[in-house]
Amino acid sequence: MLLIYCPYCEEERSELEFRNAGDAHIARPTNIAEISDEEFEAYFFLRDNPKGVIFERWRHIHGCGRFFNAARDTVSDRFLTTYKAGEPKPDLDAKPKTSATVETYEPLEGAAQ
Repeated sequence: MLLIYCPYCEEERSELEFRNAGDAHIARPTNIAEISDEEFEAYFFLRDNPKGVIFERWRHIHGCGRFFNAARDTVSDRFLTTYKAGEPKPDLDAKPKTSATVETYEPLEGAAQ
């Protein structure tokens, strides 16, 4: 089971509390009633499905109920970071921030390195 960090509740919770809401940072049409069928199809249905890091929108449905964004690796299914809706995409190459929820492990003496 995955643990997902909600940036609003500031807690890691079970994936069962969350729902995926599609791609994050989509340019939405300003007046959807005036776009052509082809433009609507491209906006609503056509999405990339890359291998690697993607940015998604998630909702903490059984918690605070708020939407947030997440960077997730589709190969490992690992969440790289989560951040509040409306914030820009984070720099994934920057040194990650640590928090009280991050566990660090010391290597055991005599263990293979």
